[in-house]
Amino acid sequence: MTESSANKPANGEVCHRPKNGIKPGRNGFVKNHHHYHHQQPKHCYPEDKAQHTSYNGGLGLYNRPFNESFEETPLLVAVLTYMGYGILTIFGYLRDFLRDWKIERCHIAREREEQRDFVPLYQDFENFYTRNLYMRIRDSWNRPICSVPGAKVDLVERVSHDYNWTFDYTGRVVGGVINMGSYNYLGFAENTGYCAEAAAEVTMKYGVGVASTRQEMGNLDRHEEMEALVAKFLGVESAIAFGMGFATNSMNIPALSGKGCLILSDELNHASLVLGARLSGSTIRVFKHNNMQSLEKMLRDAIVHGQPRTHRPWKKILILVEGIYSMEGSIVRLPEVIALKKRFGAYLYLDEAHSIGALGPAGRGVVDYFGLDPRDVDVMMGTFTKSFGAAGGYIGGRRELIDYLRVHSHSAVYATSMSPPVVEQIITSMKCIMGEDGTTLGRERVKRLAENTVYFRRKMTEMGFIIYGNSDSPVVPMMLYLPAKIGAFGREMLKRNIGVVVVGFPATPIIESRARFCISAAHTKDMLDTALCVISEVGDLLQVKYSRHRRLPSLDRAFDHSIYDEIQD
Repeated sequence: MTESSANKPANGEVCHRPKNGIKPGRNGFVKNHHHYHHQQPKHCYPEDKAQHTSYNGGLGLYNRPFNESFEETPLLVAVLTYMGYGILTIFGYLRDFLRDWKIERCHIAREREEQRDFVPLYQDFENFYTRNLYMRIRDSWNRPICSVPGAKVDLVERVSHDYNWTFDYTGRVVGGVINMGSYNYLGFAENTGYCAEAAAEVTMKYGVGVASTRQEMGNLDRHEEMEALVAKFLGVESAIAFGMGFATNSMNIPALSGKGCLILSDELNHASLVLGARLSGSTIRVFKHNNMQSLEKMLRDAIVHGQPRTHRPWKKILILVEGIYSMEGSIVRLPEVIALKKRFGAYLYLDEAHSIGALGPAGRGVVDYFGLDPRDVDVMMGTFTKSFGAAGGYIGGRRELIDYLRVHSHSAVYATSMSPPVVEQIITSMKCIMGEDGTTLGRERVKRLAENTVYFRRKMTEMGFIIYGNSDSPVVPMMLYLPAKIGAFGREMLKRNIGVVVVGFPATPIIESRARFCISAAHTKDMLDTALCVISEVGDLLQVKYSRHRRLPSLDRAFDHSIYDEIQD
């Protein structure tokens, strides 16, 4: 990802590297770019009565500003990062040598002596990273919480006396930690309020488990109501729900694509999409992230050349993209993707795990965000695990598609039905977003999330941090780069009562380690200001303010509402 696709010609044209320190983006444009095109008529959902017409391509694809930023890694920081990993690798081999000679104790799983002639169960070399790098900062992950994952959480304190190989619990609870890591975008992960009361009531009536599949004795009236509501919310003909978000992708893509089909997948797609594509047996080709030139070239080549060796036409071409990419914070260029899929006669599979509920004026995801027609997306997939505070996933689309999946999807046929209280949580939270609960609470949460996102991203940029992604994305990656700063940043933030997620290799490229903040509608301005002050303090302590952009004078003052109002004016 450090070497941008724009630095490598995607369509045969010569690409020149800019001299102003801003590198071209993955979509062929400058890394810090801003798009605004002619107004496009918004498409309506079933409950909307306004007339609408279909709109096609050209320069008028976008009806709102599209601003994404991916600042280039400073050369010195990149060199130091590689040096850091090189030193860790050298010491790792030294420690492995000491372990082989029984000088240092090895805690990792190893083959038993009596099985030395067996085929190895554990790949020793593949665990090199786990033994010598991951264990150093293992305490930064899997921290157990003992409360609702709301705006604030309570953590179970744990300590390690053997350098993170094992952990002991002290019995103490660290309370009131500001939660900047959960995907609770709209704040519905609550144990009080209308949603929690409705789920409790359903639990008393239906129980917790169904103990059967949908096709046998596990199809409840609440399941039917939920799927009808999801279809109405998305603006599609029908929808089907599954008990697990990961399985929604991995088990349904093989039902939609197979041998003789071509899958074009974004290089940053989630592991569930990658696994589903591999299980399908289809031919897979990967295009550069959000790079429409790369996607267009692959589509054109697929039409012209057909299948390898035989050159027969592909049975089906399926494009896999996400709404919001959770590690980059970027938003898919959906208007351009739809224009290309129409032009070349392909199908579009859209994963809205992070965007549904979190984008768009009505919270209906990236399709609503761009004002597009839901019928232009062939397969609309999403999860209930984030904005709805529940569990599971869904697929929406034409009625024929959903009827086909009910019969051919492994996840629909063999998996146990969704738990009734989870279903009720989905129904009540979705009705709240749609306003069908008789209140405006849902719309207010969607609006508050958008405001919090803009506010937090603006402050982070002004403070001098390198942050990735779209200006409207509630996922905010902050670049750390150096391996030693991954664990240090998480620990120092927790000492100051801020819970964050730090991410490193292999979840990211080896020199693009980062901290990832997830903004929620449940966060108040005071919480965000507190978090920003702590981030600034820890950033100065660890020297992670790499951005070349000048800090604004207002940042030298306290974070308060008056400053935000001044910037807005």
